[in-house]
Amino acid sequence: MLEAFLNLYHTHGIYSGPVIGVLIATGFVVGFINTLAGMATAITYALFMAMGMPINIANGTTRIGILAQFATSSAIFKREGYLDMKLSWKIAIPIAIGSFAGAELVAVLNTQIIEVTMGILLPIMAVFLLFFNKAKNSIKHISTPDMNYWKFIIFILVGLYGGFTHSGVGILIIFGTMAFMGTDIMKANAAKQFAVLIYTPLALSVFMWHNQINWPVALVYAVGNVSGAIVASKVAIKWGVTFINWCVATAVVLISFWLIYKQFQ
Repeated sequence: MLEAFLNLYHTHGIYSGPVIGVLIATGFVVGFINTLAGMATAITYALFMAMGMPINIANGTTRIGILAQFATSSAIFKREGYLDMKLSWKIAIPIAIGSFAGAELVAVLNTQIIEVTMGILLPIMAVFLLFFNKAKNSIKHISTPDMNYWKFIIFILVGLYGGFTHSGVGILIIFGTMAFMGTDIMKANAAKQFAVLIYTPLALSVFMWHNQINWPVALVYAVGNVSGAIVASKVAIKWGVTFINWCVATAVVLISFWLIYKQFQ
């Protein structure tokens, strides 16, 4: 099926019904999972790279859908009363600062270095995701919502990672918000939506400056992202998150091994 899709894409480009359908469907799944949990952007990296995009362009192209998705989910969380704007701005500002540096770094690095680096980072995030999923309900609130300089630095580092690769940054934001800002999982997830919405335009501007966005693919894919975000924001499926996280973690590990393995071919 993947081979047939790739043949259609390379023959007709984006202007083919099946190609558009696959991109929207992938965007929907990724948008759904990322809104509930995280890590699903790695699936998009794999698809875009299979389509022939270098990893830096695949990285930049995903950011259009990410911006549209998190704008949608942020609006829904705010309307439902879960988005604490004061808290969200506190974490969004340092994350945005770090994201600009992270995006600039990944935009100028050699693609081989990026692939190996992401091949190392993504399985670490996959393991973190699994442990976090078990521990998130028992995290003790070790702090208050007040921001200080060391928390500010921690969130800058989270933003640095998010600018480098979006995959997994949502889990870091949720964990950091719960552990360091003394909030619950629902408010932390809402704050994550807002923080990503704020930092993504900065990271996106870097990829645009370096001409690292495939616009036709990005815009079609974004339609699926928004649809997935709408459904996931409205559906509370607590029992499904664990299963989804395991599936995504497995996919991430396989993708990571492939990224490293292909360097030796």
